[in-house]
Amino acid sequence: MATATLTLSRSSLDLADARFKSLKGPIDADLMWEVFCGIPEGIDRYLVLRDLLTVAPKVYYQLLLRHTETILPFIYTPTVGEACERYHQLPLKTRGLYLTLHDRGNILNKLQAWPTQDIKVTVITDGERILGLGDLGANGMGISEGKITLYTAAAGVDPQQCLPICVDVGTNNPKLLADPDYHGIKAPRLTGAEFDGFMAEVMEGLRAWRPHLLVQFEDFGNNNAFRLLEAWRHKMCAFNDDIQGTACITLAGLLSAVRATGKPLQQHRLLFLGAGEAGTGIGELVAQYLHLRHGLSLEEGRQRCFFLDSKGLVCSSRSNLQHHKQPFAHEVPFCPDLKSAIAALKPTALIGVSTIAKAFDQEVVEAMCGLAERPIIFPLSNPTSKSECSFEDAFRWSNGKVLFASGSPFAPLHDAAGGLHHPAQANNAYIFPAVGFAAVLTQSREITDEMFVLAAEELSKMTDMQELEQGRLFPPFQRIRAISKVLAGRVAQHMVAAGLGALPGDFTGDWEVYVADRMWHYDHM
Repeated sequence: MATATLTLSRSSLDLADARFKSLKGPIDADLMWEVFCGIPEGIDRYLVLRDLLTVAPKVYYQLLLRHTETILPFIYTPTVGEACERYHQLPLKTRGLYLTLHDRGNILNKLQAWPTQDIKVTVITDGERILGLGDLGANGMGISEGKITLYTAAAGVDPQQCLPICVDVGTNNPKLLADPDYHGIKAPRLTGAEFDGFMAEVMEGLRAWRPHLLVQFEDFGNNNAFRLLEAWRHKMCAFNDDIQGTACITLAGLLSAVRATGKPLQQHRLLFLGAGEAGTGIGELVAQYLHLRHGLSLEEGRQRCFFLDSKGLVCSSRSNLQHHKQPFAHEVPFCPDLKSAIAALKPTALIGVSTIAKAFDQEVVEAMCGLAERPIIFPLSNPTSKSECSFEDAFRWSNGKVLFASGSPFAPLHDAAGGLHHPAQANNAYIFPAVGFAAVLTQSREITDEMFVLAAEELSKMTDMQELEQGRLFPPFQRIRAISKVLAGRVAQHMVAAGLGALPGDFTGDWEVYVADRMWHYDHM
């Protein structure tokens, strides 16, 4: 039992359940869980968890590790989206580090002044593309805080070694610029060479401060995300979760789904609605998988992937395509919209990364059912309000044939015979904490695409055919520590074998045992 007394912010007291308001004295984890479950609104649960972490961190981590799957939506998507939108209005204390334009020339000093210096992992954002919600500026700190927590919950990284960072370079959000309560820089975003110069100082400062630091880029806009990744992925142990983490969990879902279809991935045709960093990142990793595991060239792998953006089908007849779309501009006739593209290309898998709510309507789902006995439909856009379709609709319109995964969670449902079907959630938290922990343990110099291919393959092996028939393309998230143990072990082994990571001096000879023994637990507090 913790000895702290719970004292909540006025807003939490006003909004939370009455049982929570009456809670006084030492905080018991079981009682706190009962109170938490009685709070009706997601944002209030989010605030309660933040307050609990402040006043009784051991109880917070007890609940987080005991009830990970249940708590996840209230520290990450979908609730974190609302939290970021309202971050400047909510009664909360920032837990991360802001690096702003006012810190130019002083970045390293500011890092060296952080109270905890043994930092091994950072999640860094500039708030330009928060989930599907757009430019939220300095409010993007909420996404870094949420993502960094998952390193502890999912993979056992010591929370004292994790640092959320928000880079404040201004915002182009007119509502925030006009809001007197917004505390970020009230100026248009830095762009071009000025942005690159500031980010170079940030990254060089991080490298000088902690040479083996793992850096996760999070929710940068398309114009900067690819460029930052390419500029730093070979200089530091850095990756972009929106590009590579999303690609990895989607590839894992596809590898599970194609087992249910009876046809290998190279015999499928993928159509993406949305051609931003998430979508083309998936396409590139699919091509890498087909190249590494099935001997196709990267170009042949890309030929299995087709993209629609706001102007229609990405194809060779289009001009002025952004750099990341050009590898997928195939020699096919132009199609102006999704339905014409489905009719012309005859895909067997449809992946939504568009943030266009309800774009996969009944006509679209029924068209996919006409092309495949078990159509693969992945509406991946976050948060739930941006999802291309719901599980209930996809299941009903496909008469239960759909192989489904979404970015945000949906409730399971029963079919007419009473059978229970579980919608898979393609949650990056299956992937990035384990891959990151492997990098920390081995002090890997880089994180390569092959590491994400390996993680996707390992995750896809963790479901059997019976589970696939129930809709479980991924193992239950409640087992995430056991899952991460396997993934981190296999990836760490690869890092060392590839010469990118070092075998730890105290390595015991079994990677899974070694990873498990080094996972942080609340008993360590």
